[in-house]
Amino acid sequence: MSFFANIDWSDIGQACLDTLIMLAGSLILTIALGLPLGVLLYLTGQGRLSQNRVANVVLGVIVNILRSVPFIILLIVMIPLTVMLVGTSLGVAGAIPPLVVGAAPFYARLVEGSLKEVDRTTIEAVQAMGATTRQIVTGALIPEALPGLIAGATVTAVALVSFTAMAGVVGAGGLGDLAIRFGYQRFQTDVMVVTVVLLVVLVQILQYAGDALARHFTRR
Repeated sequence: MSFFANIDWSDIGQACLDTLIMLAGSLILTIALGLPLGVLLYLTGQGRLSQNRVANVVLGVIVNILRSVPFIILLIVMIPLTVMLVGTSLGVAGAIPPLVVGAAPFYARLVEGSLKEVDRTTIEAVQAMGATTRQIVTGALIPEALPGLIAGATVTAVALVSFTAMAGVVGAGGLGDLAIRFGYQRFQTDVMVVTVVLLVVLVQILQYAGDALARHFTRR
């Protein structure tokens, strides 16, 4: 029991709750933004339904720039915008905007890749029936690509877990903040070990749930 002498389980519980709130809020917004962005990247690509080279290049450049910025730098650069949006750059609320900006472009590329794997004959068949672009996207593309979209969301969720941990550097709260303040700055190894184990368990749960859901829709 002496190894856990520095552990305050109430702090651990609150940190877990903060991490889950950050993860859930940022994942929902990431999918809400990344999915349509990925669809636009696909539709405006060469030989696609709404081919538009200029729009595709512009979207691609924006996505690539955001993906190339290290998240820890993005956290700092976005502080003025974060304060403007949510009124603070600290705590759970202050972490969500940079989490979304960091993860949405990543998920958009995964969405684009999943849509590219859809059999073109399926799209052509629906198109031959007189379906509009919107009907093709909602009635054929997304349903056919659903297992891949779920797998992409799972990968994004796992990435967001590591992002929430890094957000602790700027006082975002959660397990990462606890690990930095106590495990690193105060050399409390027991706190560091417990937070790392909890993050690993969270990632395993997310991966298992995402894989199971993807397999379910693949069988259908």
